[in-house]
Amino acid sequence: MTDHVQTSGRFGTAVSSDVQRNRVLRNTYWLLALSMLPTVLGAWIGVQTGITASLTGGLGLIVFLGGAFGFMFAIEKTKNSAAGVPVLLAFTFFMGLMLSRLLAAVLGFSNGASLIMTAFGGTAVVFFVMANLSTVIKRDLSGMGKWLFVGALAIMIGAIINVFVGSTAGMAVIATLAIVVFSLYLLFDLKRIIDGGETNYISATLGLYLSLFNVFQSLLMLLGLFGGDRD
Repeated sequence: MTDHVQTSGRFGTAVSSDVQRNRVLRNTYWLLALSMLPTVLGAWIGVQTGITASLTGGLGLIVFLGGAFGFMFAIEKTKNSAAGVPVLLAFTFFMGLMLSRLLAAVLGFSNGASLIMTAFGGTAVVFFVMANLSTVIKRDLSGMGKWLFVGALAIMIGAIINVFVGSTAGMAVIATLAIVVFSLYLLFDLKRIIDGGETNYISATLGLYLSLFNVFQSLLMLLGLFGGDRD
């Protein structure tokens, strides 16, 4: 009888854990989808008004880093409260504004709209592949975290340096590395949710959003560099 009670208790805990993981994953996907709306709105306003056109060089870097890290700090502080979702959505609107300079530059090409759609499609494919891999891979991927963090840090430092150097080749290398690193970050973060390592859907959404944003931005950058047509 005691063994039966203990077994039932373990079974109940396992079911509860599965329910929680599925709830976090479902809420994350819904919030991630919702976060695209402020991003698109911010990008559209930025392109239409040119409000970010003057944010070049060091000024643009300061505004972007200050705003991004400020919002991420605020999200971390509010993730367990009712303010968490509005703060996250405000952050995605800000990121859309920051993306508008690149979008405006790409739209300057005669095939700019198709390049943007190609980058969007490529990002969707990356997400689909990583989402499926995260459900198939059984091994623990937690060891990837420190290497991915080092890779992301190296990319950020390289991007900051390249703002002042202005190397096209450097930009291409950084964008290529960013696609690889942040695609793997998608896999890492999705696997953490599935394995129960991430239990807050706002934090989970933030991680996935940042990876998708960087993959899209990097793909668009490469397409603009090598596929832009000015004729």
